[in-house]
Amino acid sequence: MLHGTLRNAKEYRDWGEPIADRCGGLVVTPEFDSERFPSSAYQFGGLLTRGGELRPREEWTWSVIPAVVAVVRSAEKRPVMPYFLIGHSAGGQFLVRLAAFAPGEAVRIVAANSGSHLAPTRDQPYGYGFGRLPEEAANDATIRRYLATPLTLYQGTGDTATTREQDRYLDTGTEAKKQGASRLERARNTFRQAKELAERHGWEFRWRLVEAEGIAHVAAEMFKNAKCDEALFGKKE
Repeated sequence: MLHGTLRNAKEYRDWGEPIADRCGGLVVTPEFDSERFPSSAYQFGGLLTRGGELRPREEWTWSVIPAVVAVVRSAEKRPVMPYFLIGHSAGGQFLVRLAAFAPGEAVRIVAANSGSHLAPTRDQPYGYGFGRLPEEAANDATIRRYLATPLTLYQGTGDTATTREQDRYLDTGTEAKKQGASRLERARNTFRQAKELAERHGWEFRWRLVEAEGIAHVAAEMFKNAKCDEALFGKKE
């Protein structure tokens, strides 16, 4: 479970307990402090240097996730224990970009109420799209793999703030606004854009869009909601 911009991992652990209780799992919440992991390293994964060049893969912040998984598997004596990733707000941003470049073995990656998304387009710069990236990180093969990643955009329909006066943490930059006025619009628009691109090219598409009715930008409520199980595990037969 990936925390938001307040870096409050302990609270997220507690908020995640209802999920663990429902599925019989463990909640693991690594903490990415703001001193070592500013937004460029957390929300944007540490993909690029300040000069816009790709960092070596082992320097990406996303590389922490398989290391944590390995520790948990060892402690549980379950070397192939499956895992799911879920993050809210800034943690959701961390995961949508991880889904494109370092999805690992996660069964499902769930980005909840993300302030912005990684659109499958080169018309926006990274991390709102694949623009201005080196060819090997932005070619059709990379975008195709991204659309085939098991990613869920999990969105509260009450997360409709459009200004900093309404929500001090909302990304109101130009590139974020291109994706929609609110977090709800941005999730819907990005999902639609991805689905249409996959259909146009005949590419595999494994994303889901799951909405929790009436929930605003509140992690605990998103995790308690029954739709969270659908976002993680799919609809029950």
